[in-house]
Amino acid sequence: MAKMTTAELRGYQQICGKDGAMVAIACDQRGGMRTLLASDPAEQAKITNDMLGDTKSDITRYLASAASCVLLDPLCAVPRVVDEGVLNRDTALLIGLDASGFDVSPDGYRLSRLVPGIDARRVRELGGTGGKIMVYLRADKPEANAHNIAILRQCIADFGREDLLLVVEFLTYQLEGESPEDYAAKTPWLVEEGTRISLECGAKVLKLPYPGTPEACANITRIAGDVPWAVLSAGVNHATFLGQVEIAMQNGASGVIAGRSLWKDCISLDRDIQRERLKTIAVPRLREIQAVIGHYRQKKAA
Repeated sequence: MAKMTTAELRGYQQICGKDGAMVAIACDQRGGMRTLLASDPAEQAKITNDMLGDTKSDITRYLASAASCVLLDPLCAVPRVVDEGVLNRDTALLIGLDASGFDVSPDGYRLSRLVPGIDARRVRELGGTGGKIMVYLRADKPEANAHNIAILRQCIADFGREDLLLVVEFLTYQLEGESPEDYAAKTPWLVEEGTRISLECGAKVLKLPYPGTPEACANITRIAGDVPWAVLSAGVNHATFLGQVEIAMQNGASGVIAGRSLWKDCISLDRDIQRERLKTIAVPRLREIQAVIGHYRQKKAA
């Protein structure tokens, strides 16, 4: 089990709140954010990186300032949020390394991609507290994972050389021809075994999909040992995610790195509307999540 160095531990402390729990706002999405801002593909194509940067700046200013950390991409959001003074001095910054979307192998497996030119040294230059890498994994299909595991090992080694914190995320996915029922039945095991793969590659902090059951959450905590893990929202509605956070925290999670469940219905190309929704809808949702996390952190400390 890989252990954080002093420098990595300091970065981890900064992405956590005063209670030691991760509460990070994820808004490193590009393609997914365009689909939320406009339903018509032609209109989506008109949304520039600068326009996405406007939305990410508002999320950073009005929502992430109430959290301990924000996760942003290096194409639309940074260094802008730093250079323009949008990022709160007390809010840590994770920078995503993964490119939007994925390639597909001849066998139909998802192949992860990196943003060109973004490595640990560049993350440091952009003012990042650390980085985040996301890859796709299907633990039941070893042939699906070689490319993505190679990316994972490459990034972990690079950040290790720079002694900079790296959060490792993986997502599972439904295969072509696989029924929704079969995929749902496999999901707890896929997340558990994806966790094991990530740890074997040297991951020191994990961002994981909700694995589906309390038992799977407890198994992940057992597998991860001293490696902290945060649950991601995957765009489910707020009430659903709140229940998932409660179960995850009850079974050993160290917090959340959440995005769309907080802000997906708050963003708009009309920035006045966007800012008002972030303040009046997204922030109260965040406070509810923080209350759940705080409750279980207090119980753990007692």
